[in-house]
Amino acid sequence: MNSNTTSITLSSCAKTFNDGTRALDPVNLKVEGGETLVLLGPSGCGKTTLLRIIAGLEMPDFGGRVKFNDEDVTESLVENRNVGMVFQSYALFPNMTVAKNIAYGLRVRKMAAADVNARVNEMLDMMHISELRNRRIDQLSGGQCQRVALARAIAVRPRVLLLDEPLTALDALLRDRLRVEIDTLLRSLAITSIYVTHDQSEAMALGDRIVVMSKGRIAQIGTPRDIYHRPTNEFVADFIGTVNRLPANLLAGLPKEHGAEVLFRPEDAEIVGVEDAHFVGRVNSSFFLGDRTRLILDGGGETPIVIESTLRESVEVGEEIPIRIRSDGFMSLDAGAGKS
Repeated sequence: MNSNTTSITLSSCAKTFNDGTRALDPVNLKVEGGETLVLLGPSGCGKTTLLRIIAGLEMPDFGGRVKFNDEDVTESLVENRNVGMVFQSYALFPNMTVAKNIAYGLRVRKMAAADVNARVNEMLDMMHISELRNRRIDQLSGGQCQRVALARAIAVRPRVLLLDEPLTALDALLRDRLRVEIDTLLRSLAITSIYVTHDQSEAMALGDRIVVMSKGRIAQIGTPRDIYHRPTNEFVADFIGTVNRLPANLLAGLPKEHGAEVLFRPEDAEIVGVEDAHFVGRVNSSFFLGDRTRLILDGGGETPIVIESTLRESVEVGEEIPIRIRSDGFMSLDAGAGKS
């Protein structure tokens, strides 16, 4: 942890709304200073509620506490926490220019005009949008608005940066490009950042650690590799990527240490000769994706098997494909992985 960064500690932070809806069960969580932590889960899982508690936009239920370093900020108003926020809607001021939007938080803090101008120029350069400084927000593309929103949030040099689904409204190609830019930006700034998303690829790309949430609870905490390769339960295994399941008795030559059911990811299955195969699958569907081919196979179990191959030749529906699972590709639901 960098001594100049801010750690966040949540203790028993739960949230029940006035209508009795329990949005969040008690959460205990430590975010290290300078870390990018991703809150990942489906809609309604509590991730945005947790972010709003950190921001000061929601109060935790009685007994819940929020600390920035050793400072208890539970009772502090949002404007006194020095957090930067970027929302899905960007929440930019349409009647202001780009430069005035970026300057807004600085002027509220009564920074000297010369310092405001210098900081705005710094942010415009950092986001590569200097040529947009005098444009109104309604003249910008979605990607440009996203950069302005980030610039405005970072301009005040916040202790903590909070991002709530900032790329959701953008098209897939732009999302991929901006994901890379955000990752580079967060690592260069070393600001403690919490990023909310329902997109697994986004979480994997951006998070130092990922908090997977389900129904108001934390299902697992870990690095992207922990979450993907060592899920603690079936929800995490199924939510992060694709997991194949086959009864062990359908696989030939399987080591005895495996249980009644075998779990493996699509990329851990390879096409081999019949003599080396664990099973032979019949092709139900074949999808050519350019850099790989996704095959949907009937492996004899209750659910289809998905594998991804770099096979260049086309595969016909009904064709039988011998499949072997890589020795390091067998998964187990590791109840001890990823604990905070």
